Formats: sequence, structure tokens, C-alpha cells
Amino acid sequence: MIGNGTKEAEEADLRSRGVSGIQSGLLASFLLGWAPILGKFAYQAHVQPLTLAALRTLVAALFLWIVYVLFWRERIFLNFHDVLNCLAVGMFNGLGSLLYYNGLERLDASRAALLSALYPVWVVIYLAASGQPIRVLTLVRLGFSLFGAALVTSPGSVMSATDYLGVMLMVASAAINGWYLVMGQWVLADVPARSATLYIISGMAITVAGARAFTGEPLQPISTSGWSAILALGLTTSLSRMATFLSLEKLGGVQTAILSLTELAVSLTLAFIFLGDRLAWWQWIGAVLLLGGGIFARLDVERESTPPPFNPMDA
Repeated sequence: MIGNGTKEAEEADLRSRGVSGIQSGLLASFLLGWAPILGKFAYQAHVQPLTLAALRTLVAALFLWIVYVLFWRERIFLNFHDVLNCLAVGMFNGLGSLLYYNGLERLDASRAALLSALYPVWVVIYLAASGQPIRVLTLVRLGFSLFGAALVTSPGSVMSATDYLGVMLMVASAAINGWYLVMGQWVLADVPARSATLYIISGMAITVAGARAFTGEPLQPISTSGWSAILALGLTTSLSRMATFLSLEKLGGVQTAILSLTELAVSLTLAFIFLGDRLAWWQWIGAVLLLGGGIFARLDVERESTPPPFNPMDA
């Protein structure tokens, strides 16, 4: 009887962890899905891309430091080598953030969100280049994803003409984001996810704020609506990271990656409601191929990896 009671308690605990992990993953995806929408709101308020990227990341880093000092002080302490690795990963992600927000200025939010979803393709490419075997089925899925990207970037009948510089910036952002995830797998596998998150975001803030300062341009006055978009973007960034690491701890990388599918659905829905974005029918087909091919190719690699890759969270 005692044994059965213990087993039932363990099963109940696993179910509870699973439900909590799913809720955290869905919350993270919902918050991240707002990024291109809030970015567009900031641009409508005449905030420059570099200023937006810098202030958004500084707000996120400051908020996390306040939360960690007040509630998770023990998570702040890492050895010096791990801190440097986390900052390095964050700096790569900061570069991707710079490219992302410059690309977002040139593209509608829907296509920007879809192109940023190309990062799983780059993850597979980098891991293959490192010597990890890749199955033929995975390559086929990558081919579908790339064909989908071509359909997504083609001009739609009710959308603005494609800005190919914006497309290149967004693809480059996805490439850096993919590399950032691979770096996390290689150098942060033994670092607690909560601690890594704090220093990764801090590394992003250092990089993006440094790039903004390097331009030497004075900060232009920002309207109330502009600050509202910046603060909302910074808070959703930091809160999404905290929700993501809770999901990672309870579900692991593969299931969290599956839940991240909802991020794109949130972005497309919000872009339709608030920005009036529309996709032509062939672009919807491209969206399915791009996202499906990329995510399943990445899952193929993650399932075959030993140990499973550490995901230090999306930018």
C-alpha cells in the first residue's frame, strides 16, 4: 500500500510539473509573440531601430536584476568562467537583436516574424558543420523550410512590396540566433538556466547599448506612446525569459521547442488585428512549410543529441 501511494504521489507530481511546464511555455510564447507588434508600435511613434533595440534590452536587463536581487539572489552567483561564457552568448544574441529590429523596420510584422522563425534551420546547419550526423529526412525538411521562406518573401497581392534588404537582415538575425543556441549547447550545458538567463540578457544589453553609444548620435525625444512600446517590449522580453526557463526545467528542450510554435501564431494573429497585415494564400502555404520544416528538423537533431542541447532562450 505504501509503495502504491508513493508511486501515485510521484505520478501526480510529474503531471503537476508537466501542466506547470506547459503553462509556462505557452505564456513565454504569448509574450514573445508581441515583439514584432510592439516594435511596430514604437516605429509608428518615430523611435529609431537602434534606439529601440538598446532601450528595450536595457529595460529587460534592469527588470531582471531587480527581480533576482529581491527574490533569487542565490542565482546571481556563478564562477567567473561561466559568467564570461554567458555574457559571450548574450553578446551574440545582442548582434542578432540589432539585425532583427533593423529588419523589422523594413518589413511588415507578419513576414518579419516568419523569417525570424528560420533559426532552427541554422541550428541544424551549424550542428552538421560541427560533425553531428544529419539524416536525409532532416535535410528534406530543411528543403521544405527554405522553399517556404521563398514563398513567404514573395510579394503578396494585398501586401507591400518586398524589401529585400529587410529580408536579408532578418535572415541574418535568424542565423545569429541559431548560432547563439548552438553556443548555449556547447558552453552552457552545466550552467543553471536561471543564472544563465540573467547574464545572457546582461550581455545583450552591453552589446546593444554599446552599439547605440558608438554611433554618437544624441537620443532624440521619445513620445509617451514610444516609451510605452519600449517599456512593454522590455517587460515582455524579461518575463518571457523567466517563463521559458521554468518550462525548460519542467519539460526539457524538445517539448519547449514544440510549444514555441504558438509564438508565431500569436504574432500573426496580433499583426492581423492591430496592424492589418495580410498574407496571400501562397504565403500561408510558405508559412506552414517554413515553420514545419524548420521545427521538425531541429527536433530530429535534438532527439539524437547526447546530451540534449541546452536552450538559453530566444531573443
